[in-house]
Parts: sequence; structure tokens; C-alpha cells
Amino acid sequence: MAKDKEKAQENGDKENGAQEEEAPTPAPPSRGMSLVDFILRFVAAVSTMGSAIAVATTSRSLPSFDNFIHFTSRQYQDFPTFTFFVVSNAMATAYLILSLALSIFHIFKTGAKVTRTVLVILDTTIVCVLTAGASAAAAIAYVAHKGSSEANWGGICERYNSLCERVSGALVGSFLGILALMLLIFFNAVALSRN
Repeated sequence: MAKDKEKAQENGDKENGAQEEEAPTPAPPSRGMSLVDFILRFVAAVSTMGSAIAVATTSRSLPSFDNFIHFTSRQYQDFPTFTFFVVSNAMATAYLILSLALSIFHIFKTGAKVTRTVLVILDTTIVCVLTAGASAAAAIAYVAHKGSSEANWGGICERYNSLCERVSGALVGSFLGILALMLLIFFNAVALSRN
């Protein structure tokens, strides 16, 4: 009876060992995922660069007197919020262009963990900076379009329509960059979980 128990226990141990050996190891992320990472980084870099250039090159003037207010040249430097918007988009563009090298590295070495972890941390930081700049600029753009009746502020977009159109287009590009970066964080997190 004791021998039967020992044999049953040995057979059970062998079966457990066989099951542990047969457990599949997770496959490294595919090259397709790394290619998507590269494409998203490129799209985000182009959209943030376009946004920074669109606002940085904006300069409109409207010399006139209206209700004792003299309108002079309006540039992005006239609004600290738009300056922050340009700087945050320029920072994001520089980072994304530099990170393309690591993205290319991941195409050839799909199992890299450390560099993907670094990218997730840096992508998250850049998303925060870019979101802050775009959100602040969107708030000012909204007031420029609609005004604020409570504060007795009129919208300036009737007079500076081309400035407002450029800023609105730049905001679309910046939020597209934010979306691409959020997808990059998701894809790199999935890739890390597969390693």
C-alpha cells in the first residue's frame, strides 16, 4: 500500500514536471508591432512639428482704432500660452525624431526590454507636456473664438481670422500627436508584457 502511494506520488510529480515544461513561453513582440511603433512615431513627429511651425510663423497685423483700442501686430509671442504651445510641440518633435532610432532598433531586435521601458517612461512624460501645452492653447483659442460675456471680453477672431484658423489647425495636429503617443505607450506596454 505504501509502495502504491509512492508510485502514485512519483507519477503525479512527473506529470506536474511535464506540465511545467510544456507551458509555453510568451513570444516576443512581432516585427509588425515594431513597424507600427515606427509609423506612429513618424506621424506624431510630423504632426507636432507642423503644429509648432504653424503657430511660430503666425504674424498678423490689423492697424485700426475700435472702441479706443488700437490693434497692432499679433504674434504667438504676444500670448504666453501660445509660446508654451510652440515650445512643448518643439520638445515633442525633437524627442520623437530622436526616438525613431530606438524604434528602428526594435524592428531588428524585437525582444529588447530595457529600451522599451525607457520609451514608455519618456513617451508618458512627453504626453504630459504636450497635453498641457495643447490644452492651454485650446482654452485661449476658445476665448479668442467665442469671447467671454461674463468677463466682457469679445472674441478677437473676427479681426484676426487667419491667426485663429492657423492656431485651430495647429491644435488639431497637436492633439493628433497626443493620440499617436498614447497609442505608442499602449503598444510598448503590450510588447513588454509579451517579453
